[in-house]
Amino acid sequence: MPRSGWKKPESDRRLPDLVSVGLLMKVFPAEVVDEVIAECGRTEQRRRSLPARSMAYFAMGMALHSEGSYEDVLALISDGIAWAHRDEATPKLANKAAISHARDRLGPEPMALLFERVAEPLADADAPGCWLAGRRLVAIDGTCLDLADTPANDSGFGRPGVMKGERSAFPQARVVALAECGTHAMFDAVIGPYTTSENALSVDLLGRLRPGMLCLADRGFYSFKAWQTASATGADLLWRVKDNLKLEMVKDLPDGSWLAEVFDSTRDRARRDPRTVRVIEYTIEDGRERSGPYRLLTTILDPGQAPAAELAGAYAQRWEIETAFDELKTHQRGPRAVLRSKSPDLVTQEIWGHLCCHYAIRSLMFDTAQHVGEHAGHDPDRVSFVAALRIARRAIAQQGAFSP
Repeated sequence: MPRSGWKKPESDRRLPDLVSVGLLMKVFPAEVVDEVIAECGRTEQRRRSLPARSMAYFAMGMALHSEGSYEDVLALISDGIAWAHRDEATPKLANKAAISHARDRLGPEPMALLFERVAEPLADADAPGCWLAGRRLVAIDGTCLDLADTPANDSGFGRPGVMKGERSAFPQARVVALAECGTHAMFDAVIGPYTTSENALSVDLLGRLRPGMLCLADRGFYSFKAWQTASATGADLLWRVKDNLKLEMVKDLPDGSWLAEVFDSTRDRARRDPRTVRVIEYTIEDGRERSGPYRLLTTILDPGQAPAAELAGAYAQRWEIETAFDELKTHQRGPRAVLRSKSPDLVTQEIWGHLCCHYAIRSLMFDTAQHVGEHAGHDPDRVSFVAALRIARRAIAQQGAFSP
């Protein structure tokens, strides 16, 4: 509620248009934004019309209102911050050049640290569809984003090749992320150039898994080193591997799975330095088509904790991170849209803004699925991301506004 006698800053925007900024400020509180800005050494030495805090919310606002101009997004952010802080002064808006300079001053590091500081898995122990055998289901995967076609972006990120030796129309950045399968919340990520592979980018990310997680990954991620890095964190793994991976059978198990030994290399095999894994092999038939065979490796060696059929069913949850990427790329950013930033640092800042924005929307969706109206206690997967994005943009926050 506004304070007695307080007036809304003069603006042609309605109050509902400003609540979307309130969502960002709720998930990413101003005090946390100020904290990471200070840690990155971006706190202003003098008063500026575009302070670092405003530009951090602007980076997220560009993602939430991806079709808006710089000036329109800044106006929305400025009015929203003024309303949230009960500031009666009418914000003085800057032009596009001033906004770009302010973005340069902020840089990408505060946005990366902000995401790291705030983003966490959302599901509690009672959330449906988020757990298997007492372990939180998470998945790792990567995607690419088209960038503005500038010499700086081309040099900094590279671009894929196409047929006949030509190159694609746009440079691309690669993002590898960890997402909670049941909520689609991406809670950790790394950003790099297209020229760096998913496997190379994933090394640090796998090392940040935590005990109590069950990490799902497609067959492109497996290597002995990656497996060792991920399992050393105390997390459990359920990864698909290629059919030609050499495994030495150790023991059949009653649920149809079997124990095997894997090695780093042929030389390692001769030295007998194996790692024991459990293998689940299966095919899928729907009466018309047959897919597979699928070969999964897991660190859960006891079938009493997680039978093979349950693990095979759980592996299908790996596609939830693909859905999360689609939410960000198709609906939040816009289909076939190109990121607007023209330099590598600002591209990286913009991508972190998109990741923060997606996390904020997913937080709203999870709260709705758990606590609001007819959807209370429902699986977060049943809440529509498109509806949530529309509500976040228009900020018509009312019960029953989501479609299951």
